[in-house]
Order: sequence, then structure tokens, then C-alpha cells
Amino acid sequence: MILTLDGETVVNGTPDIGYLHRGIEKLAENRTYAQFVALTDRTDYLSAMLNNAVYAMAVEKLAEIEVPERAEFIRVIAMELQRIASHLVFVGAFALDLGATTPFLYAFREREDIMDLFEMTCGARLTYSYIRPGGVMRDLPEGFDEKARAFLKKLPGRLEEIDNLFSKNEIVYLRARGVGILPPDDAVSYAVSGPSLRASGVPMDVRRDDPYSVYERLDFDVVTRETCDCMARYEVRMDEIRQSARIVEQALDMIPEGEYTAKVPRVLKPPMGEAYARVESSRGDLGCYIISDGSTNPYRLHWRAPSFINLAAVGDMVRGWKVADTVAILGSLDIVLGEVDR
Repeated sequence: MILTLDGETVVNGTPDIGYLHRGIEKLAENRTYAQFVALTDRTDYLSAMLNNAVYAMAVEKLAEIEVPERAEFIRVIAMELQRIASHLVFVGAFALDLGATTPFLYAFREREDIMDLFEMTCGARLTYSYIRPGGVMRDLPEGFDEKARAFLKKLPGRLEEIDNLFSKNEIVYLRARGVGILPPDDAVSYAVSGPSLRASGVPMDVRRDDPYSVYERLDFDVVTRETCDCMARYEVRMDEIRQSARIVEQALDMIPEGEYTAKVPRVLKPPMGEAYARVESSRGDLGCYIISDGSTNPYRLHWRAPSFINLAAVGDMVRGWKVADTVAILGSLDIVLGEVDR
């Protein structure tokens, strides 16, 4: 952030981005549809499962691939566990931004359980390439159900512990409540999405408003707050962790037997056409647009990155606040620079 200051007061703030640019949209043109899956992990690297999913959905629309029901439930379990893991990183990092170290350690303690579950499932702990066109890389391993349910059972108590440490701390309250106001009209004008939009009182969630996978069959609440400040953005994410845990539990109960992937050609060549898919990522409305010319590689690919779009609002949000408040405001948006620069 390049800040213009009057003493300690911020007159203007401009994001200075581009240092992590890796050009995935252009690289897609030189990769086969299967090869590109690994690059999707590296945009929002805290939500790799969700990146895999939106790309796979776009390819499936192009190639008219029908995903088996079991695979859809496995995807939902993976995506919602990923959302919990990502929001826990936010909680820990936001605490550090405000000068608190203990909540960071607590949040990462819970995240480790999810990393263990993903390692069981696909052998990786950060970049998974697990969700692929047609389904998932492999079926859920033996013991996954028991371990996932054990985690879900202890999570509510652990979240309460973090909440007591963080939100009931007077310093946190003074530094986050009423700071970095993003009014609903401004949030919509800037096309902000995800928890940052819902913290401004706008109940928009792709899982409910434009359902995909099997979300229509699952029961969950779209969490909002009306205060539009840094504290609201923290509270929404904490409540979303609880909702995601609720979704995972339902999916584990409902998951059917069957195949975990469709029969997909070894060399995928979708017919000429175009397709757009979107999911509710940890940071907002994540979209993937692909144009096919009938070859083995995408002719053109565009990635709608919510972190990049959400960042547009930060200039207005920091104006009039102090330098220290700017750190809290930027932290409350929960951007990932791999996705901002893509």
C-alpha cells in the first residue's frame, strides 16, 4: 500500500500490486486441460481445493462431462474443509496484524487437523490438484470419515476458545470495532464479494444464489453482519466456519456409494465453445471462463479473482484512519496475493 499521510492520518491509499504475477491465464494456452489443474492450486494457495473445483466445473461444462454423485459429495466435503482451513488462517493472521500472537497459534493448531485429512486423501498439505475434470483424483481413504467426525466434534469448543481470546479482548475491540467501514452500497459498487460483502449486510452467497454441485440438498445459513467494520468481517468468518462444519457433517451422512470419477478421455479435447463456472470461494465469487477451439489446450482462459476485485475498495476504506488502522483494515479483507496478481 502506498499511503499519502497527513501526520499519522491517511489521506489516500493505493494498492501496489504485481510482484507475484505468474501469468497463469497465458500459461493455460500452452498446457493441456489436465496439466492446467496444477496451476490452479497456486492462485489462492490457501483455497486450492476451491480453485481446482471451479476450473473442473468449467471444463465439465465445455466437454459435457457428468460427474458421479459420490464425487460431488466428496468435492463438497473437500471444499468446505478447505474453507474452514482458510478462515482459520485469516483469524490467526488478523490477530497478528493487531499484535496478538496466541490466537495465531490456536488457529493453526485446528488447521493442522484439516491438513492431516487432506494429506490422507491426496498426499499433499497445501497444493492438492485433487478435484479434477470428471470428479476427484481418488476416493476418500479408509479412516477418513472417523477422523473428520472427530475433528468436527471438537471444533465448536476450540472456536469458542479462540473467540474468547480474541473478540473479548478489549484491545482487539477498540482496534476493530467501528474501524474500516465498508457501507453496503460501496461494497456492491466495487463488486466486493464473499465474507467481506456479507459483513456489510449483503446476503449474497454463490452456493445459495447460483447453486452448484449438491449444495441445493444441504442446509446452511448465509451469515451476515450490519456493522460493516473490521470486527464484522472477523465475526462473519468465524460463523462461516461453523456453517461449513455443519455442511461437512451433512455431506458425510449423505454420501452415497459409487464411482469417484467419470470416464474422461486420456487426452481431453472439448468441442468448440465457451463456458463459465463460479463457486463461493473463501474470499468471494471465484470464476473461471474458458474458450475452446477444439484442441487439447484452452484457446483462452480468464480467472475472476475475488481478492483482486475486493482490493479495489481498500482506498476508500483506509481514508481518514491512522497508519496502524490501515494494517487492520487490509488484514480484515483477507486477500491472498497469489490471487491478486495471478
